Amino acid sequence: MKIRKRVLSGALAVAMICQTWVGIPQAKADSVDLIYSQMITAGAVMKDYSWTSTRSNKKVTTKANVIEVDLTNPNVKLDTMTGKGGNFTKKQTVLGMAKESGAVAGVNGDFFNTQAEGVPIGPQITDGKLMASTPDNMTGLYAFAVTKNNEPMVDLFAFKGSITAKDGSTHKLDGVNKTYYWYDDGTHSHIDGMFLYTDAWAQEDRSNDGKSVPTEILVRNGVIVDMAIDTVLKVVAPKDGYIIRAGGKAGEYAKAHLKIGDPLKVDYQLTSQSGDKVYDKDYFKTMIGGHSILLDEGKPTAFSRDVSDLNGYRARTALGYSKDKKTAYIITVDKNSNSDGMSFKELQSFMSSIGVWKAVNLDGGGSTQMVSRELGDKEPTLKNNPEGGGYQRPVVNGIGVFSLAPKGTLAALFLKGPSEVFLGERVTFTMEGYDQYYNPMTVDESVSQKWSATGNIGSFSGSTFIPTKVGKTTITAEVGNGKQSKEIRVIGKEDLASLNITSSNQVLKEGETYKFTVTATDKKGRKKTLDPQGLQWEVKGNKGEIKDGQLKLSSLDGAKTVQVIASYDGMSAMYTLSSGYEKIWYDMDNTAVLTNGSTYPAEVEGSVTTNKDSKGNKSLEINYDFSKGTGNKAVYADFNNKNGAPIEGSPQAIKLKVFGDNSRNWVRAEVVDGDGDLNRIDISKNVNWTGWKEIEVNLAEYNLTYPFTIKNVYVATPAESPDERELKGQMLIDDIAFVYKGGVAVPPKKKVKLTLDQKTVYLDGKAITLDQAPVEVEQRTLVPIRFIMESFGGEVKWDPNDWRASILYGDKLVQLWNGNKDISFTGKKVATDVSPQIINGRMMVPLRAVSEYLNWKVGWDPKTRTITLE
Repeated sequence: MKIRKRVLSGALAVAMICQTWVGIPQAKADSVDLIYSQMITAGAVMKDYSWTSTRSNKKVTTKANVIEVDLTNPNVKLDTMTGKGGNFTKKQTVLGMAKESGAVAGVNGDFFNTQAEGVPIGPQITDGKLMASTPDNMTGLYAFAVTKNNEPMVDLFAFKGSITAKDGSTHKLDGVNKTYYWYDDGTHSHIDGMFLYTDAWAQEDRSNDGKSVPTEILVRNGVIVDMAIDTVLKVVAPKDGYIIRAGGKAGEYAKAHLKIGDPLKVDYQLTSQSGDKVYDKDYFKTMIGGHSILLDEGKPTAFSRDVSDLNGYRARTALGYSKDKKTAYIITVDKNSNSDGMSFKELQSFMSSIGVWKAVNLDGGGSTQMVSRELGDKEPTLKNNPEGGGYQRPVVNGIGVFSLAPKGTLAALFLKGPSEVFLGERVTFTMEGYDQYYNPMTVDESVSQKWSATGNIGSFSGSTFIPTKVGKTTITAEVGNGKQSKEIRVIGKEDLASLNITSSNQVLKEGETYKFTVTATDKKGRKKTLDPQGLQWEVKGNKGEIKDGQLKLSSLDGAKTVQVIASYDGMSAMYTLSSGYEKIWYDMDNTAVLTNGSTYPAEVEGSVTTNKDSKGNKSLEINYDFSKGTGNKAVYADFNNKNGAPIEGSPQAIKLKVFGDNSRNWVRAEVVDGDGDLNRIDISKNVNWTGWKEIEVNLAEYNLTYPFTIKNVYVATPAESPDERELKGQMLIDDIAFVYKGGVAVPPKKKVKLTLDQKTVYLDGKAITLDQAPVEVEQRTLVPIRFIMESFGGEVKWDPNDWRASILYGDKLVQLWNGNKDISFTGKKVATDVSPQIINGRMMVPLRAVSEYLNWKVGWDPKTRTITLE
């Protein structure tokens, strides 16, 4: 069998066609180090490994997450998880499946055809029940199973089944809950095939891709209750029955031998692929399909399936067991900034090194997800870093770890909460506990709790801590007779790399309300949106006040610019609002660019044309039909034959009019920024109106690099919860405009002439005597900043408590601290060669660093040791 002309999950795309395997340079493993280990529940432990290797003389490090499950422990079990509601055809993230099924840990499972209904390619058994059979005539697809005796298996399985009619005739049954596929000779599976569908197949359509004509038979309690000849039954299979789908020759048999009211007998079982073993229906507790075998007898094997389309360094998922068959290993490998993951041969080597005896490859790449519960937590959380920026892809199934332990007695009690917090951040700490089976125990809220913190740097409201000063503190919780403490640190400016402030609107308007968001990035690269109550705010250019991060400008009083400054522990970010203007870029009546339509996926139907209303006004019309195809769907209005149109300058917002159809679908735009990155701009994620509506989108939230190119606008519907949105409709787009900020006035520059070690300076030719002359320190020139800035029309503020000078010049804010080489340039710290320092009571700053940022022209005459600024 081969799957062709279909997109499969993860890296499996047309991977069923046998091809020559193309190798990639392999790494020489240097070390495998266990860096973390913690119990999940009795019989299951989470381990994190650091795998260090050398590829082409370059050292790489990859993180691997491994869950070890003790199959001899009666308090834990492995079982498969399926999509939403335990149904096929309703994909879900691994985290969603784990929470819904009650699993304490889990990982993604089998491959699936993303353009079909969303069911596993291979077999699946859940809680002893066959949910999906193996595909017929597909060699080399291994599966992982656990028998009724808790013995793990990695093997090749096959399906054997038949139906028996009332007249005694029989017909081969080709599978249970299978989507369409192709045999190795190119034959379509469902043209002449007969398949059984249970209530796990949660949709009325059963593998109808237009290649076959179905006859469907509804069976309840062993009796045929309905038939649809050469068409489909518009129902989902009931819990007390099933639906038989018969195509071609199988359909002819059904029409000749099956009748409403007749009994129908179905018999099927799994066998070994060689056919020498037939397994009883209750032989397996669980089973999940995979791809190629990876290890056998602890050694890397040849690949049982072609892996050329899965090759490269990727995130990986695998499942295996130990030599003594007592331990199951659930494994994911991460893609990170240091490594793109592992190759297959590297994965084989890693698994062998940690004791895996036999293993199978599961779906990887963008599908790789592992979740696990921390000690004391009631629900699991994501443990790996999925490809695609952390996006958790909805998948069809997974393997879950389930606790079977009874409720135990308290084994440990601990204080849970972050170790680092920000000023003003309201942080709730909890007392968590777990029993002797490592399962969470709730601390009785009726027991009195007392919370305290040392050092007077914050206070508690109940169990919520509100820090007011920078520094370290020890928080203590007293619950009944128990007491637990935890040291935490309130982060200060010395920990920060940058502060960034954004606004809900960019252009200065009277009567407008502006919401400001401040994001801190620490020196480890971690980002945090700060509580506005933990910041000090200042408004320049207007008498407005900020409350909870919001500013309302009831009157501008003639102001052309308003500057908002947010400070955290003395470090500041600034946002400048200025009067701006709009520039219409696209309207069908006057200005437009060549626009064509396209769809995704190919099954989606749609068109893009010009709409003309009764008054003769033209607009862009997007018609869509999302009734066909699967996954995310869209109809695009592409500009300039998909090449896009360049947008001049640095617009701060995009405005457009949308004629909504109350479909609850999305409207978006795609732009490619100056770095070549594709950005999807959300215009509306819920078109819940009818008629025209003007929408303005803040582009600052997308951190675009200018200039950018706009590729399209489009109507889309996401794969999640499709029942909530209309499948067919029409929307209109008109008057696409970009909003630009006006210029910020910069004080007129003057010419300043200074000489090293001389107090006499010249301002536009006029001699002035300073208290402190410019000096040279560590081959860098330091100048008195107050005189320089005031000469250029800037503003300098000095904070004696923080030993800090703040410089405001146009739309730029510079902060310097005495003796600190880190200088903040409008919220971004940059390390300089020499620190600012106070000499004779004057703050002296490195001229070169400051002048470059403020766009000053600096001249130097080495003979006279003279500096000129202008």
